[in-house]
Amino acid sequence: MSRRAILRRSALSFGMLGLAGMVALPTRRGAASTTEPLAPREPHFPAPAKRVIFLFMHGGVSHIDTFDPKPRLDRDDGKPMPIALELAFSRNLGNLMRSPFEFRRHGQSGIPVSSLFPNVAGCVDDLCVIRSMVGDGVDHGGAMLQLHTGSFTFTRPSVGSWVLYGLGTENRNLPGFVTIKPTLWHGGAKNWGSAFLPGSYQGTPIGNSAASLNELREAPIEHLTNTTRTPGQQRYELEMLAEINRLHRLDKRHDPSLEARIQSMELAFRMQMEAPEALSVEGESEATKQLYGIDEEVTRDFGWQCLLARRLAERGVRFIQCSHSGFEEKWDHHNAVARRHHASAREVDKPIAGLLRDLKARGMLSETLVIWAGEFGRTPFTDQGDGRDHNPYGFTIWMAGGGSRPGTVYGATDEFGYHAVENRMHIHDLHATVLHLMGLDHTKLTYRFDGRDFRLTDVHGRVAEDILA
Repeated sequence: MSRRAILRRSALSFGMLGLAGMVALPTRRGAASTTEPLAPREPHFPAPAKRVIFLFMHGGVSHIDTFDPKPRLDRDDGKPMPIALELAFSRNLGNLMRSPFEFRRHGQSGIPVSSLFPNVAGCVDDLCVIRSMVGDGVDHGGAMLQLHTGSFTFTRPSVGSWVLYGLGTENRNLPGFVTIKPTLWHGGAKNWGSAFLPGSYQGTPIGNSAASLNELREAPIEHLTNTTRTPGQQRYELEMLAEINRLHRLDKRHDPSLEARIQSMELAFRMQMEAPEALSVEGESEATKQLYGIDEEVTRDFGWQCLLARRLAERGVRFIQCSHSGFEEKWDHHNAVARRHHASAREVDKPIAGLLRDLKARGMLSETLVIWAGEFGRTPFTDQGDGRDHNPYGFTIWMAGGGSRPGTVYGATDEFGYHAVENRMHIHDLHATVLHLMGLDHTKLTYRFDGRDFRLTDVHGRVAEDILA
C-alpha cells in the first residue's frame, strides 16, 4: 500500500473530527515552548474567569425592545427622526416607533428588562448590562466578523482561538474551543477559525445551524464513535502514522504542520474515549432538563445547546459558543418586530436563565464568563412598516460571572437609542475586556505573521475597568 493510501486510511479510521486544519505550533510571546500546542499555560496575571460561554443571537437583537428602554420613543411614536442618520443600509426608513413590549424593573439592582425575557429578568442581579456597544459593520457579514474576530474586512483569528492560544486547554481529551450549531453563512467558518494562528486553535463545530436536534443527539461529531477497530488496533495505526509523519519530517527543514497533524490524530483518538459521554445530556436529571427547557418543543433546541455548554465547561473546555440561528437570522426583523422578536425570545429566554442558575448552583458562575450578544442592535425608527433596521452605532449586550460586575448597567445610548453617548464601548474594547477577565493582556497576546505582530484588538482596545467586579 502506498504512503498516501496508508495516510488516507488511517485518517479516516481515527475520524479527524473537524481538526484536520491544524498547521503549526504556538509561539505566544512569553510562553514556554512546548510540543503540545494545547498544553495549559499560565495567564499574564491572576484572573477570575477560567472559561467563556458565548451566547450568540444571530441577526441583531433590538436593544430598545429588550434591555434599553426609551421613554422618548413612547412620547414621539410616529414622529420623524429629529437627528441626523448615519445608517445607509435600507431604503425603507420610516418614523419613530415605540417599543411594543413593557419594561419593568427587577431584582435588588432594579435593572429594567422587557417582557420578552421574563426568565432572564429573574437573573438580572447577576448581569452586567452594557448599553453602549459600538461596531463598524452595517451588514451582517461584516458585523459578525468583527464581533467574532475583531475585523469586519479581513480574515483574522476568532476570539475563541486567541483565548485558546493564550491559555491552552484544561482537558487534553476534548477540544479547547467548541462551537455548537454555528451559522453556515455571513462568514461561516471564518467566525470560529484560527486564520494565521496555528490550526490547533480553531473551533471544533458540533453540527451547524441547519442541523436538526435529533441528528445532533445521534451523532454530534462525525466519526466520533469507532465501530470497526479495537483501541489497541487504533493505537497501533496511530503510532504507525506518526512514524510515517516523522520520517517525512526529516526531509523538511521547517514544516510545523507535520507535528500539528500528529497532535490532531492524538486528540481525535483521545476524544473517542471521553467526548461521547460529554456530548450526551441523557444522563442529566429530569429537573435539570426542565430547567433548560428541554422538555418543551419551543425551547428544546437552544436548551440542549446551553446544557451541552455547561457540560463542556465543567469538563475543562476553554471557550464554548452557542448560536441561536437557523435557516435564516433569528433576530433580523425588518418587519413584524413585535411578533417575531417575541417568537425568537421564547426560544432562548428559559434556556439562558437555566444556564445562569445552573452555573451558579454548581459554583461555576464566578469562574465562567457568560456573554450574550448579537452582531448589532436595531433602529428606533421603522423599516418596512413595523420592523427595525440594523444599528451598529449603539446597542446592548450583557455579561454574567467570570469577574464581571453583577447587577450593574454600563454606558448609555441617546434618548432615542440610536447612538452610544456615554462610556462608548467599541467591539475592540469588549475584546480587550474579555481577555483581561481571562488574565490576558490584549497588548501582549501577539502572534508574528507576515513580518508583523498581530493581536485580537489590532492597535485599538481599552479595558472597561468599571465593569470589573
